[in-house]
Amino acid sequence: MLQLPLVVTARVDLVLVLVSVLAFWTRLAHLGSPGAVVFDEVYYGQLVSLYVRRLFFLDDSGPPLGHMILALGAYLGGFDGNFAWNRIGAEYPSSVCVWSLRVVPALCGSLSVPLVYLLTLELKFSHLTALGAAVLLLLENSLVVQSRFMLLESVLIFFVLLAFCSYLHFYNAAASSWSRYSWLLLSGASCSAAVGVKYMGLFSYLLLVGVASVHTWSLVGDRTVSHLYVCVQCVCRGVCLLVVPLLLYVFWFYLHLQLLNLSGPHDQLMSSAFQASLQGGLSRITRGQPLEVAYGSQVTLRSSASQPMACWLHSHKANYPIRYDSGRGSSHQQQVTCYPFKDVNNWWIVKDPSRQELVVGRPPRPVRHGDVIQLVHGMTSRFLNSHDVAAPMSPHAQEVSGYVDFNVSMPAQNLWRVDVSNREAESDVWKTILSEVRLVHVNTSAVLKLSGSALPDWAFRQLEVVADRAAAASGAPQRWTVEEHRYGTSEEQKEREAELHSPTHIDVDRKISFWAKFLELQWKMLTVKQEESEHKYSSAPFEWITMETNIAYWLHPSNNAQIHLIGNPVSWGVAVVSLLAYQLLAAVYLLRRRRGLKDLPDGAWQRFVCLGSVCVGGWWMNFLPFLLMDKTLFLYHYLPSLCYLHLLSPALLEHTHTHLLSSGTHRRVLGVGVASVFLAVFWAYHTFCPLTYGRPELSANQLRALRWRDSWDVLYRRR
Repeated sequence: MLQLPLVVTARVDLVLVLVSVLAFWTRLAHLGSPGAVVFDEVYYGQLVSLYVRRLFFLDDSGPPLGHMILALGAYLGGFDGNFAWNRIGAEYPSSVCVWSLRVVPALCGSLSVPLVYLLTLELKFSHLTALGAAVLLLLENSLVVQSRFMLLESVLIFFVLLAFCSYLHFYNAAASSWSRYSWLLLSGASCSAAVGVKYMGLFSYLLLVGVASVHTWSLVGDRTVSHLYVCVQCVCRGVCLLVVPLLLYVFWFYLHLQLLNLSGPHDQLMSSAFQASLQGGLSRITRGQPLEVAYGSQVTLRSSASQPMACWLHSHKANYPIRYDSGRGSSHQQQVTCYPFKDVNNWWIVKDPSRQELVVGRPPRPVRHGDVIQLVHGMTSRFLNSHDVAAPMSPHAQEVSGYVDFNVSMPAQNLWRVDVSNREAESDVWKTILSEVRLVHVNTSAVLKLSGSALPDWAFRQLEVVADRAAAASGAPQRWTVEEHRYGTSEEQKEREAELHSPTHIDVDRKISFWAKFLELQWKMLTVKQEESEHKYSSAPFEWITMETNIAYWLHPSNNAQIHLIGNPVSWGVAVVSLLAYQLLAAVYLLRRRRGLKDLPDGAWQRFVCLGSVCVGGWWMNFLPFLLMDKTLFLYHYLPSLCYLHLLSPALLEHTHTHLLSSGTHRRVLGVGVASVFLAVFWAYHTFCPLTYGRPELSANQLRALRWRDSWDVLYRRR
């Protein structure tokens, strides 16, 4: 029977509640100020607008989850995407809820503080040490700044901390508790979310997998547990930390592609099949096109080698010059190029060499893999031709031309064999958009390809097309895709020219699978790189360690109010000292243990090693890759590494107090020193608050006093 009254007993960590409240206050207070675009909000805001309007885009900076999270906050705040993110400092109109644009990063930054507290406890350090780590994160000016704007570093840090905290909670839980596997699952999901926000999250994910692998290897060697238990543990850890993150990573892209189903600004970077799957744009042009290319078809041929912009096989009423500037001669026949714009001169007619007709018969006769065809230029009726004449910009390859009969000893060589590269059978039909074909010159076995060179002014700076025997021998991927397609019905040239502007419509279902879109999008993200340019506030990784650089995020247009990404100099210095001290201490311990001298009990040694694996390992894993990167870097790239050091510093102090100092006097001196350091951390935080929150406005002299390093770029107006 139910007993009354019902009593609920709860244990509340008031210190955790206190640091959480302070974290929310420091990150969320006056979140809508300034009401203007701040630094990289000008970049992320453009992506958020595209999400809200559901327009497809390609972002080479990272996966889509972080952008979707930012877009969710904007959507919930009623943002309609109609704002021009064209410059830093542009004022937001009253119709834009600035608070909603920034609230998600602010919440993640706030929750990171209690997460560090809990993570310290999971590393088996005291509540006082956990409070110290939380305070360092709480009063870190750079983390406050990065959390208060529409940026992604705070979101990344939140998921990384959640992943480690969840995993260690699973590892420390009683083996008999099956509920602990929910924490392991949460850890795997958080790892996937971290990688899905920024590829920087991959560094921490690999570290966590490494730590889990060491723990699992130790479990395998534990003879006190059964074989079945070991197998179950290995499978559960493998599923939760490897399979689940991979599936969720794919799921982020599934959501991304489901949301962005409209033609957008980056369509031309994608394949014809991908573009045709988007509403509007190419899909509007190609809707209802015939699927199978037949003899008499009118087609446009897009090169797969044209990156980052697309281009189409093209010809026009202009001939190659008789002699090039180098003195070499040409065929003086009609130019064939690759043109990066839609144009009526991109149309070609697929002709059967054994027949004269340039129209599709009834029924249509499809072109299959291995068939020999001729390609006739739609507007000039010239046959696509190649011969043993050097190409203008690539003399190692053959010239490609529209054949003109000058009654000289240069007969037409205009037969091309269709090689469907992605065929499923030898008799596959050449299909619109879906088929990738190589066009092989029958007489010379050379492959029609885009050379990548731009032609001179006499060819209007269009791109060179050649026939290359070397490409045929190497099997290089020089493929062409039929993008626009119609069945030709007019034999007369004038009627055919008019027909090229009025496509026929035959309803055909031509869908591309999600996996094909996912793989193509992933490949494009990794290979299509936007031009890197030097930035005023870019910096080198070694400058981050000693904070020799800063970033001016926002400057008021008429007074000295401004916001900078500047760290807390005191806690930043403590972090560097802790990093060096731990590594020195670890080296001493290892040397002494090698000599058979154990300074620490086994439990304390394991705790010390785990601390170094997570914190020092986390710093190295998130710092070292930037030394190898050839890209523009900024101070905010260092923030994940910094968080690991703020976690390390108080834990190392506790270790020193417990295991290295035996005298009560020495411990009291250490306590006074630590208290002094934390007071200095608070003082530095308070001192730099005007540059963290953009308020209150400071005078030029006050701003000059905050320039603690000559390398800092603090701006001020003299009055």
